[in-house]
Parts: sequence; C-alpha cells; structure tokens
Amino acid sequence: MKHEWKKNEKQFYLPKNKPELISVPKFKFFTIEGNGNPNDNFFAEYIGVLYSLSYGIKMSQKKGIEPKGYFDYTIYPLEGVWDLNEEAKKSFDGTINKNDLVFKLMIRQPDFVDKDFALQILEQTKKKKPHDLLEQVRFEEIIEGDCIQMLHLGSYDNEPESFNLMESFAEQEKYSRKSKTHREIYLSDARKVSPDKLKTVLRFNVEKK
Repeated sequence: MKHEWKKNEKQFYLPKNKPELISVPKFKFFTIEGNGNPNDNFFAEYIGVLYSLSYGIKMSQKKGIEPKGYFDYTIYPLEGVWDLNEEAKKSFDGTINKNDLVFKLMIRQPDFVDKDFALQILEQTKKKKPHDLLEQVRFEEIIEGDCIQMLHLGSYDNEPESFNLMESFAEQEKYSRKSKTHREIYLSDARKVSPDKLKTVLRFNVEKK
C-alpha cells in the first residue's frame, strides 16, 4: 500500500489553523542552502534540484536499484528554514527586506533511504541531469524537537499575523521561542494557487521556561 504523508502523518503536515505544540522526531532530508529574494528567478533552480533527487529516490524501484525496505510513497512537500543574514540582523527594525533572507530548503526522504543510497542517487543525478547546484546538496538527519506550529492560510506576506498568534500561544503555555528562525512547509504550489488560497505550515522551536 502506498504511504501517503497526507493520510499517515497528518500531525506533522496538516495542523489546524490555530497554534499547537508538537515534538518532531528525526527525519531524513536532501537539503540545500542559499540566500536572497525567493521571488527572484534563481530560487526555482534550488527547488528543482531537490525535486530531481527526490524523484530519483522514488523511481529507483522501476530502475531496479531500490534499497532494502523500499516501499511506494508520495513525495514529501518542500520545506524551508528561514533567517536573516548577519548584516540585516544588526539593523533590524521589524521590516524584512527579502534580499536579506537566508534559507535552507529541503525535501524529506523515506526512512529506507540511508546516506550511501542518497549519495548514489546524487551521483547518478549529476550525470543524468547535471546542475551546478547539485554540488551544494547535502543529505542530513534533522531533529526539530519541541515546536509550535499552525496552518497559515493566505499570502506569505501575511505570515506575521500567524506568528503573533503562535508567540502568544507559547507565552500562555509557558514556552519561549528559541530564535527568530522558523520553518515553512509548502502545501500549495505558489505558481498555480492564488496568494489568498495558499496553505503553509509554520513552525518554530520552543523551550520550556
């Protein structure tokens, strides 16, 4: 039976549009880091290399190179961890210039993928679909731990409204936000969905006061 994250892992990907506490365990990812305005053309190139690798993993069975424990699944959604560069942090006045953004994009991989197989797919992809950015891709295991998350409905530019709700919830629950770094999980394709219909999971790390 096909593993579908929308059905089997709702707690991580389909929260309600109100804040909630969650503990996120270790997951495996292809990741790539960069900086700049995500509305600029270069950004799609970063996304493209992550998807080319993710499809390489998924299609490995049809090519007869699948690893032990392979099972059919739906490719996981794109995620991004966002921050500001150091210069912008020094003069931050509450207004974000998107050119100052620093990001780490990633797509989760199934548990059967280990480092050796991930690197095998990476090398194959470099040969079949060469791209300079593939040299920057890493395979990582990431534990988020204790977080507050919620589903944000609407434009990315309106995310501060949801973050205000999340920070108020953290205060009520006696938690504090660890940093201004946050994670976004993209449930909608911004190229195909109008800004007011976008669905994005917002998440940040917290610790008990």
